[in-house]
Amino acid sequence: MDLTVAGSLLMYLFGVLFIRNFVLVFILTLLLLSLDFYYLKNIAGRRLVGLRWWNEVNTATGNSHWVFESATDGSRVDNKTDKRFFWLSMYTVPALWVALAIFAIVRLQNLIWLVTIVIALVLTITNTVAFSRCDKFSQASSYAGSAFLGGGLARGLASNMVGRLFK
Repeated sequence: MDLTVAGSLLMYLFGVLFIRNFVLVFILTLLLLSLDFYYLKNIAGRRLVGLRWWNEVNTATGNSHWVFESATDGSRVDNKTDKRFFWLSMYTVPALWVALAIFAIVRLQNLIWLVTIVIALVLTITNTVAFSRCDKFSQASSYAGSAFLGGGLARGLASNMVGRLFK
């Protein structure tokens, strides 16, 4: 987890337990969540795993589609620790927010705090889903590229599958 994720979780917990000023905690937590969303989407994703995503809207039709970008194999050095940390935090943070939501519902004290949790869940799950799709897109394009450049689709798929199996 990076500093903004930890900060938003701690701000929420500290606010619920000690401050109890919903507006102040909501604004500070939302600012930290927004910073985390931007940093993870545009900077950390590209540096740690070589992935980036964004949403484009066609102004003529109004249709939107997601665009995925992955770094080419030769442009960056993969660090397995960074990758593991990135994917672990991508799936752990929404789980922590879900646990906080369950705790807030069970407690039934102030259900207004759920608004903050719902916003946190929307932002973190959006990043998780987008990066997961981006990773699948980059793996599919690497299969296609190796099959195209390798001379045969079957040979390229077989070599990629065996290579991924033994990583």
